[in-house]
Amino acid sequence: MKRREVITILGAAAVSWPVVARALQPERMRRIGVLLPASADDSQFPTWIGAFLQALALSGWIIGRNVRIDTRWAGANADAIRRHAAELAALAPDVILAHGNAAVGALLQVTRTVPIVFPVSGDPVATGFVDSLARPGGNVTGFSQFEFNLSGKWPEMLKQITPGVIRAAVLRDPALGTGTSQFAVIQAAANSLGMNVNPVNMRNADEIENAIENFARTPNGGLIVTAGGAAQRHRDLIIALADRYKLPAIYYERFFVAGGGLISYGASLIDQYQRAASYVDRILKGEKPADLPVQAPTKVELVINLKTAKALGLTIPPMLLARADEVIE
Repeated sequence: MKRREVITILGAAAVSWPVVARALQPERMRRIGVLLPASADDSQFPTWIGAFLQALALSGWIIGRNVRIDTRWAGANADAIRRHAAELAALAPDVILAHGNAAVGALLQVTRTVPIVFPVSGDPVATGFVDSLARPGGNVTGFSQFEFNLSGKWPEMLKQITPGVIRAAVLRDPALGTGTSQFAVIQAAANSLGMNVNPVNMRNADEIENAIENFARTPNGGLIVTAGGAAQRHRDLIIALADRYKLPAIYYERFFVAGGGLISYGASLIDQYQRAASYVDRILKGEKPADLPVQAPTKVELVINLKTAKALGLTIPPMLLARADEVIE
């Protein structure tokens, strides 16, 4: 072989070698933290996380191949949430998925650099998580759980199901900054329907039980259960009290109705988690939370439990039944 041919072959090999070497290198493992204010045996969170992981897989992120998931089930205890937030931040993951205001707030106390995506939040502007919905500006972005106009539908639907209702207790989480604005929207809608509404704080189980017991002493009442960690923690108690005192109740999410509640109207949390996966994917590919706008719900579900309606002696209007995304019998 001539010297010139040898040089040509070696030169070609030198050019192609980096390409071959890159092809042989294993894909870099990325790290996602997950902080959940619930226990691992919760009836709903595994479903939502499953939807998140499925959406991630569709974007090419496979656990054990190119991504590692570090999950912390913190329960509802504030100290545990803060402890697990610090643990996750110390791992320096590429991004953290955090459910709700308590989890996001705890993370922001320990990191302003690790990207955080929330699939669920009340009003992230009011809580100071982001500068604005369009331009979050920091290390946090995600998906709000409701628009205030959505809240105005709850008294309307409660009145449709039980025309005799003239008063409603609005169960709300006092820890959420959105409570006052949300109640104002509910109150305005209720007033137009000739319905009086009263706020009920959900600080603990005793407060909830005493408030509903007192409220139920006067007839023609119903319950409106707004979104928040308190409602989630005490959902079994709230459903049981509504059943005990024969109070028609409307909730913000399907899992209340699946557990025996009457009706729910609100954002699909499965959809919220799937959309959160799209933001995690974009961040892993180099985008910044500051540039990803906070988005409102795009999929709203109406779920009705006919068995509960029958137990309350209610007949669901055919038009409302026709609108339902799911009917539990």
